[in-house]
Amino acid sequence: MNAPDPVATVSRIVDQVMIGRRSIRRFLPDEVGEDILRDILNVATRAPSGTNIQPWRVHVLTGATLGRVMDETCKAFDVADGSHTPEYDYYPPEFFEPYLARRRKVGWDLYGLLGIAKGDGPRMKVQHRRNFEFFGAPVGLMFTIDRRLGKGSWLDYGMFLQNVMLAADARGLGTCPQAAWIDYHRIIEHVLDLPPNEQVVCAIALGHPDPHAPENTLVSERAPLEEVVVWHR
Repeated sequence: MNAPDPVATVSRIVDQVMIGRRSIRRFLPDEVGEDILRDILNVATRAPSGTNIQPWRVHVLTGATLGRVMDETCKAFDVADGSHTPEYDYYPPEFFEPYLARRRKVGWDLYGLLGIAKGDGPRMKVQHRRNFEFFGAPVGLMFTIDRRLGKGSWLDYGMFLQNVMLAADARGLGTCPQAAWIDYHRIIEHVLDLPPNEQVVCAIALGHPDPHAPENTLVSERAPLEEVVVWHR
């Protein structure tokens, strides 16, 4: 009997983690130990970066601080007076194809699982508000970058964020990357007492996925390779 190929075994495990990762939008209240968080973040720091400058900075929010960030942000969200705007453009000012169709598809797929009908503005708002409750996760990770760095460092940052999510998933945890928080960067800066040079990049909710939540069954579609890959031979 042939011994299993260790390379093939490892590749299958890595592939399963990457393919199995999904955005979790409802968590159990179970705590996540600091030792596990340290392990995840330590592994994630192996992400590459230009000339190894490692542009990431992570603020781990739990307990009272997590509660304060959520409370103050939810209050601002409820007021909705237009005074909170993002510091940078995550999305284009106007969507166009094929990106518009992809955005609409995943949105309606999620709302469909939650039983939210088209045009149901109040329920959509409630669901959007859950971003600022970290979807019930016991850990909120807030990521910042030195605003003096260039675009290349933001590229590096994406690889670090992916490492965080994959390392968490490999340990049986779930995550949800959240750009929604950038609208309330001034609240985050105040509560966390960030220095002037630190800019909020995004957040990640982290915890144990609720296995009974329908929104956690969402598997977003990916475009076929024919749409995104050009072969030059």
